[in-house]
Amino acid sequence: MLSNATVPVVGFVAPSGTGKTQLLKALITRLKSEGFKVAAIKHSHHDFEIDKPGKDSYELRMSGATQVLIASKHRWAMISENEQPEHEVALNTLLKPLDQATLDIILIEGFKFEHFPKIEVYRAAAYSPKRDQEPMFLSDPDIIAVATDTPLATKDSVTLLDINDIKQISQFIIQHFSLNLC
Repeated sequence: MLSNATVPVVGFVAPSGTGKTQLLKALITRLKSEGFKVAAIKHSHHDFEIDKPGKDSYELRMSGATQVLIASKHRWAMISENEQPEHEVALNTLLKPLDQATLDIILIEGFKFEHFPKIEVYRAAAYSPKRDQEPMFLSDPDIIAVATDTPLATKDSVTLLDINDIKQISQFIIQHFSLNLC
């Protein structure tokens, strides 16, 4: 489990191209409009740069700094180099630097192999029988709900949600985690 979590954490998992980010954007907007403070963590299977060559923070990192923090009056960001890129950084490690005292919930995109409560995003068009893909809820006991665009037969412990009904999904999360405003 996630020992570094002091607020509820729920993940959204599915194959690439299923619409996880779009769903999370809508959920964050909805939860924020209801007064909740939300953080998000996204897993990427690709290398990425959030900084650009020529910028001071990039140049400091390229000079050998393994952690660079850049700050302004509007926002701040920390860039940490993974010293062992052959190993994924654990979600529990990524929770540590978050200021959870100011949060109500943390939404996670990805990290499907970690053990924590997850909602599967299931669009029939994104799953391919040719690739031997089957819904994750069939084998992952951490999946608490499926946000879907098609009828599915699920286990009793898995709630079906309409992927196009953001209000329903946000209400499920609020109730499931007994969220209260900070």
